Amino acid sequence: MDTTILWADDEIDLLKPHILFLQQKGYEVVTANSGSDAIDLVRERHFDIVFLDEQMPGVSGIEALEVIKREYPNLPVVMITKSEEERIMEDAIGSNIADYLIKPVNPNQILLSLKRNLDNKKLREEKTSIGYQQEFGKISMAINNNLDFNAWIDVYKNLVRWELDLQKSTDNGIKSILADQKQEADAIFTRYVERNYIDWIQGRSEKPVMSHTLVRDKVLPRLTDDDKPMFLIVIDNLRYDQWKAIQPIIEQYFRVTSDDVYYSVLPTTTQYARNALFAGLMPLEIRRRYPKWWVDEEDEGTKNQFEGELFGEQLKRFGKNIKYSYNKVLNLQAGKKLYEQMSNLMQNKINIIVYNFVDMLSHARTEMEIIRELADDEEAYRSLMYSWFEHSSLLDMMRFIADKGCDMIVTTDHGSTFVKNPVRILGDREVNTNLRYKYGKNLKYNAKEVFEVKDPEKIFLPKINLSTTYVFAGSGDFFAYPNNYNYYVSYYRNTFQHGGISMSEMLIPVIALSSKKS
Repeated sequence: MDTTILWADDEIDLLKPHILFLQQKGYEVVTANSGSDAIDLVRERHFDIVFLDEQMPGVSGIEALEVIKREYPNLPVVMITKSEEERIMEDAIGSNIADYLIKPVNPNQILLSLKRNLDNKKLREEKTSIGYQQEFGKISMAINNNLDFNAWIDVYKNLVRWELDLQKSTDNGIKSILADQKQEADAIFTRYVERNYIDWIQGRSEKPVMSHTLVRDKVLPRLTDDDKPMFLIVIDNLRYDQWKAIQPIIEQYFRVTSDDVYYSVLPTTTQYARNALFAGLMPLEIRRRYPKWWVDEEDEGTKNQFEGELFGEQLKRFGKNIKYSYNKVLNLQAGKKLYEQMSNLMQNKINIIVYNFVDMLSHARTEMEIIRELADDEEAYRSLMYSWFEHSSLLDMMRFIADKGCDMIVTTDHGSTFVKNPVRILGDREVNTNLRYKYGKNLKYNAKEVFEVKDPEKIFLPKINLSTTYVFAGSGDFFAYPNNYNYYVSYYRNTFQHGGISMSEMLIPVIALSSKKS
């Protein structure tokens, strides 16, 4: 154990039994009799941790702590004191100490503090790796056990939990095993959706909460009779693992009252899934009922510019005669402007805020080399999203909502998946450009490699002509044309895409939160 400790105490001779105990455990202990000596020693050589007595003549422990943390901010310092005065504790803690011990200390207290500060990361990694290894068999049995839609949510949540727990681990072997298991689960989930999706949409079997039933099942039941408004925050393209990454920030201001997952409809894209969410209808039903508010994919124009109007119609169908607002944030300036106007929203019963950053990040990562480097894998992608959120106007808005004691629901329209495997497809010039689903009348593909829907109206999707077929890519696949195939595959492999079938695209968060001030 190559750990060197500096222990500064004006009565260091009385601590020889403690020092011998630590040396027997393999630690090297260097001693000092004063705060000034401790500062000099830290400047002269490397230490892994410093123990400082708070009450020393001359330069006190608190004064030495301030100097050491200013010059060596990452060096852990443990403060030891006879006093239990709150002021002294606050001074020490405010100076970013690693631990705080009250005299008299025994050797085991010192050892525990060392392990907590020096071995904590290693012990946590080891425990997490062992925990996942023990869980591996249970997850494997579950995903091969004919799961229903609720059980698939449980499996996905479990895999995300282990992914987040293991993301800081240096054990690449165990991380690789988890990635393989997640890939296997995705493949089986894809086949599960293929077998059940049409029955869900047709109402021939029990179905999960889906895009077109989300408002009915998860939003309207949370409306209260008081005067406080509720806020519905829709973060475009937010995956469940990204929600879990930003959850600790939000929990500073809110209590999570419900951490749920619902199923996006197909295609898992904004035009289809988000329109279905706000309308409470499937895309074909929107097209038939509100033709002026539906824009076909091959037509010119924004495909989701009437979400506010569609939401209003949904409220009417459910007999909700209430005031609501719809706000969409597409850039930094729009976010700042909306934040400045938040007080105006307090007169409405429901306020919808659609925030588009994560989807833009996903597209930018595909198109810009520097963003690809910053978000090289799933963990880095989460980290980049976390960094944005921590400094975003969206968080400012959430703080405002919490300060007003209002409830909030955070959700999304679809997620995205990391694509690796090209699937060949042929089509004419009228075929859409999405990499995870295609539709058209002259598509050529291997039916075993896709989820094929030859009659789109069975799943309530518009068809442009009598022979329109939809095909969806599963798991980590993406569609590639034979023309210029190698360039196309190289450009789009290892990017985040959406539109098809995978857990991270279809199983998406809907989180109910209550302000800590309510």
